[in-house]
Amino acid sequence: MTLLTDRVAVNRYFQYALLLGVFTVLYNLGEGVVSVAFGLEDETLALFGFGIDSFIEVMSGLGIIAMIVRIQRRPDLPRSTFERTALRITGASFFLLAAGLFITAVSNVVTGHKPDTTVSGVIISVVSIVVMWALVALKIKVGRALDSAPILADANCTKVCIYMSVVLLASSLLYAITGIGFVDSLGALGLIYYAVQEGREALEKARHADMLCACDDD
Repeated sequence: MTLLTDRVAVNRYFQYALLLGVFTVLYNLGEGVVSVAFGLEDETLALFGFGIDSFIEVMSGLGIIAMIVRIQRRPDLPRSTFERTALRITGASFFLLAAGLFITAVSNVVTGHKPDTTVSGVIISVVSIVVMWALVALKIKVGRALDSAPILADANCTKVCIYMSVVLLASSLLYAITGIGFVDSLGALGLIYYAVQEGREALEKARHADMLCACDDD
């Protein structure tokens, strides 16, 4: 294989990485709109919180896109101001989400609030798990082809979205089966755990130039 062919292959894989990043942002945007809308309509806190998380992931995804463009053009350059700002906003937003979910979850338990239905949560979470699983596989494939630690770290970030989708699916199914009101709040508490973890890691990565992603595996 010639050097020119190598460059063409590398550029092609960077284009794949960029397309995956754009798709991730657009999907999270659409998922956020649908989840928040149904969360409000069905009065399910877990689904509403899941939708807000999707909007936060949009900001994180924009930072990932900027990272991919930077690495393709100048891999030796340090993290850009935009990437750091995206991490800071993402981190702060996750903490605000966690606080809001916790206060509302406690209030719902005290008042005995129940969702109207969690069927929409089941459907949305199943779709999310399938889509995010495919994205993880594709990002890992591209990251390995480019031997890019940042892109592989982005794949790890996407895995967290799968975990949150599983939490939503479990709480939605359990409520649909049992009709116990506080199950929805338990699902929200599960989302809080991941929101706090992501928020903490995002702020930590924003302070250190050598850290790659807001969700790196330890």
